[in-house]
Amino acid sequence: MSIVTPDLLRRYDVPGPRYTSYPTADRFVEAFREKDYIVALQQRKVLSATAVQPLSLYIHIPFCESLCYYCACNKIITKHHDRAAKYLQYLERELDLHVQHLGRGQVVSQLHFGGGTPTFLSDEELASLMQVLRARFEFAPDGEYSIEVDPRTVTPERLQVLWDIGLNRLSFGVQDFDSDVQQAVHRIQPAEQVFALVEAARKIGFKSLNVDLIYGLPKQNPQSFARTLEQVGELRPDRIALYGYAHLPERFKSQRRILRPDLPTAGDKLEMLSAAIDSFIDAGYVYVGMDHFALPDDALAIAKRQGRLHRNFQGYSTQPDCDLIALGVSAIGRIGGTYSQNAKTLDEYYDLIDQGLLPIVRGLALSKDDLIRRAVIMAIMCQGELLFESINNAWLIDCKQYFAAEFELLRGQQEEGLVEVLDDCIRVTSKGWFFVRGVALVFDRYLQAARSRERFSRII
Repeated sequence: MSIVTPDLLRRYDVPGPRYTSYPTADRFVEAFREKDYIVALQQRKVLSATAVQPLSLYIHIPFCESLCYYCACNKIITKHHDRAAKYLQYLERELDLHVQHLGRGQVVSQLHFGGGTPTFLSDEELASLMQVLRARFEFAPDGEYSIEVDPRTVTPERLQVLWDIGLNRLSFGVQDFDSDVQQAVHRIQPAEQVFALVEAARKIGFKSLNVDLIYGLPKQNPQSFARTLEQVGELRPDRIALYGYAHLPERFKSQRRILRPDLPTAGDKLEMLSAAIDSFIDAGYVYVGMDHFALPDDALAIAKRQGRLHRNFQGYSTQPDCDLIALGVSAIGRIGGTYSQNAKTLDEYYDLIDQGLLPIVRGLALSKDDLIRRAVIMAIMCQGELLFESINNAWLIDCKQYFAAEFELLRGQQEEGLVEVLDDCIRVTSKGWFFVRGVALVFDRYLQAARSRERFSRII
């Protein structure tokens, strides 16, 4: 981190999107409804008849047994596991509505169960859901099939079940090993429990194990977080996702239980970020980009070296840029040049499906400008390089002329050593890679007004 000074971190610590999509979800409109989504599905069906392009699936399981105060996800807190049975019935009905428009047997190369807590479901329910999916889609043998795991909800025996039903990647929600921090965010899970589960997962044969960490949580300080980083070094997961906590209690009700005086100062937060990056790099991890680190032999690190990184609503991916079918309450998907989101409440989700409708309540049909800027932002976020010729040929524009105003905005970043503006490309430097969101947002047409950024978390 010697090239990334605290002063630089402070100056570029501004609100900005994570760019799991462009335009971002706050730009979705309610005028986009089921009929628009069906058109996109039917267009995909026609295209897939001549060129097989694998699908990605995301399935949202909203239930959690207990509330984590920091959480900004769409979740339903309940200890009544019988609520899952009805939800799974409606998921199957939503799947069948998709099959009506797509046909059976579409190839899937990526599957992700998110939440909420996917392991809220019983072993039998998870196995049944996988059977339902396999009856409607063809799963590629070399695909990535992952699930988010709350360590408090699984045992080594349960991990074996996940492997047996066809999942091959796990993401453990750790956040912090410090007991005071865990108590402050209402998520108690001893480090010994996580270590035992990771060891069991390795013995079973899971291909890639990820650990999620958060810096900026209540009761955290540089000293306590240093101990967590040391434990993560001992755990040595294949991948690490390091997120900065965004305290937005006006938007997320659960965060109102966090006392602002318990939050670390901005200076302490930057110190924790700096220490984490140092720790992971020193331990041999590759900085994949933004929040993600991976061991050199992990598929994500290999994809970065080979220029094959992609980005979707779950973050960085090794899978080719592909359509994403999103299932379940509040789930966000992408088909062709459209984005769509399902109903955010169970009642509305159930009601729309009862009417025989796909539960789409908003979305966006991208304009040509949106598509051009999406290509540019994803090139920067994934390859760290924008080649003018490739954009010119793909979109029949003069890149330098089209983005003349943006190139002027990049002058400051060029002077800081974050980017190189060359005759044929814009290239993010090794220092700039730590601020890649800041580079990308220069090309975000919707964020020209500074006040519109406040809805986002901060970049650092």
